[in-house]
Amino acid sequence: MTTPLDTGRYGSAAMRGLFTDTARYSAFIRIEGALAEVQGRHGVIPEEAARAIAARAASHTPDLAAVARIEEVSRHEVFAVVQAFAAECGEHGRYVHFGATSSDILDTALALQLDSTIWLLRERLTSLMTALSERVTADGGHEMVGRTHGQHAQPITFGFKLAILLDQLTRCLHRLDELRPRAVMGKMAGAVGTLAGLGPLGPRVQREVLALLGLPEPRISAQAVSRDRVAEFFCWVALTASCLDNMATEIRNLQRTEIGEVAESFAEGDQIGSSAMPHKRNPVRCERVCSLARLLRSLVGPALENVVTWHERDLANSANERFTLSQAGILLDEMLTVMTAVTSDLKVRPGRMAANLELSRTAQFSESVLLSLVESGADRLTGYRMVQQASSPAAEGRDLLRALADDPAATALIPAEELAKVSARPPDTGESMALTAQTLQHAARALAAMPEEGIR
Repeated sequence: MTTPLDTGRYGSAAMRGLFTDTARYSAFIRIEGALAEVQGRHGVIPEEAARAIAARAASHTPDLAAVARIEEVSRHEVFAVVQAFAAECGEHGRYVHFGATSSDILDTALALQLDSTIWLLRERLTSLMTALSERVTADGGHEMVGRTHGQHAQPITFGFKLAILLDQLTRCLHRLDELRPRAVMGKMAGAVGTLAGLGPLGPRVQREVLALLGLPEPRISAQAVSRDRVAEFFCWVALTASCLDNMATEIRNLQRTEIGEVAESFAEGDQIGSSAMPHKRNPVRCERVCSLARLLRSLVGPALENVVTWHERDLANSANERFTLSQAGILLDEMLTVMTAVTSDLKVRPGRMAANLELSRTAQFSESVLLSLVESGADRLTGYRMVQQASSPAAEGRDLLRALADDPAATALIPAEELAKVSARPPDTGESMALTAQTLQHAARALAAMPEEGIR
């Protein structure tokens, strides 16, 4: 039985490639090669053996069948990989994995895998932010109605709406760069983490092995790297997925037939919207993003459970991490790629935005009229009730300002001709445009602040 992750339905080939057995076992052997190289440098193992092991590791391709045969008997994955590799090293094979424990290999390989995942997700996130910034620049000036509780509120610009989404993604980028030095952590400290198996030079060996691999050195570690580090990454994945869900949900809502202000692109002549109704143009890509976000949020639970361990090491985290890390990386990769494509070819309909704004029948001026009534002498509640009462006929198709012009109590405070001038004014969107420009600048600075490759 295969899953959509196995068939390649979701995620890029680059991301899926990080989670194959070949990639994982190659990381194991890369670590074994680095360990032997450093140990040979300091005389922990014979220099000749170290050179042979490191050279073999550099050109090694895991024999999955051989590993499977050994694991069937030993019931120990790392032991099987180490034994298969040691056999290839001939007489020097006895020095493979010298002084190390399985967690050294597993958790350091996880750190390499996680680091590659983070870099690729960062690349996807910045691509989406760039596409969204370009969309704000191209279409941000279109005026439209803002909505609260699903109801018409006050005018905004399309750029203002998109800038709010861009600001969320900018925070996601900052969070990723902040968590990376905490989440990506290897170790080479031996059984229970005391470094005893590596001898007097243990601390130096660990430091130099991790440096060769481009990983930081933990201040202290038990036999396994503490899973609060990994859990933080999963929390980031879930939060970022929710931000993408928010973005996709907004596009889905704006694509409703009754609103129709934007739409996903549709490949006319090729794409099928509905198998039964040829007129349909469904927002299927955004719906896919919303669906996957629900799954990614569910991965936080196991990650937080994995923080709890028995004493210095247990395996309660191991089995579920085989599923959850690949799901997190591949599915978020898919979501980011999809939303970048949706944003880049989004169909924006300013005519529908203008038409929907007119549906308010000048109700969008209710706040400015209320403030004018207060400035003219009415107490706030009295003015509020005047406008609220006038909004009832407006909801039935009558113009709000005309309804107020027919109210003697209102015109006693604001003459009818002044009310008419209010309706003649264009929507006041200057402040929203200024805030949009500031958000674009902030996002641009975040995109330009590329962290250094490697963590040290």
